[in-house]
Formats: sequence, C-alpha cells, structure tokens
Amino acid sequence: MRKAIFPGSFDPITLGHEDIIRRGITLFDEIVIAIGVNAEKKYMFTLEERKHFLEDTFKDEPKISIITYEGLTIDLCKKIGANFILRGLRNPADFEFEKAIAHANRRMSKIETVFLLTAAKTSFISSSIVRDVIRHKGQYELLVPDAVRVKK
Repeated sequence: MRKAIFPGSFDPITLGHEDIIRRGITLFDEIVIAIGVNAEKKYMFTLEERKHFLEDTFKDEPKISIITYEGLTIDLCKKIGANFILRGLRNPADFEFEKAIAHANRRMSKIETVFLLTAAKTSFISSSIVRDVIRHKGQYELLVPDAVRVKK
C-alpha cells in the first residue's frame, strides 16, 4: 500500500495545498494530512480551527485522514506506516529548502519524498500571504478553500 504523509502547519490551508493533496490522491492509496505542532510558533488559527478547515475541505475524500503531531516527520511516518512524504513546490527557493530536508530524511530513514509542482494558478499563494491579506481585511477567500472563513 502506498501511504503518504502531507505535513504542514496549514495556518491556514490554501488553494495550493488543496491542489497538491487532490493531485496526490491519484498517486497514493492513502494520504495522511499531518498538522505539525510547534510550541515556538505563533499561529493565527488554533489547532482545532486548522484541523476543522482540513476536515471540511476533504470531508468527501475517503483516502484522506487528518492528524496532528509533534516531532520529526520521519518518526511519524514510521509510527503510522507511511512510506512517502508528499510536498509541493512553488518556486526554486521551495525546492532548495525541501531538497535539503528530503536528503536528511532519506539519510535517516528509507522514506522517500515525492514532490509535485504547484499549478501555475496557485503558485503564488502561501499561508503567510493569506494571513497578511486576512490581517488587512482583504479578499482572502480567493486564496483558500471554502472551508476557511474568518469573522471580519
């Protein structure tokens, strides 16, 4: 069985995340969306809100589950029996950053990282851009799945 983890903070999920996950469904038997918890990081949305956004976005997709975790992603992979880490790439900077992590993960385990390029129409979207648009009361709805709604 081809089981992949798609890790991230998803603060919030964007249309780019959704695109990568939906395209990844065709490659894997199961995708576990793993929301990483980092006590050092300040989030705009609570863990419960982020999990709800993901659950609502993928409610009709039986091949997807959503969990939260702390620690190394490869340790989570071993714990739940995932053989792959799925990641999206928007630009060359993403590639360089993700390549280093993939090499380290491969060195410490047998887990392969699979990269998908983001669609051209979502390649400019990042969670940090979405948070900035929300802070400034802009049209963030154009950048996120319908499940992400913020009281203005």
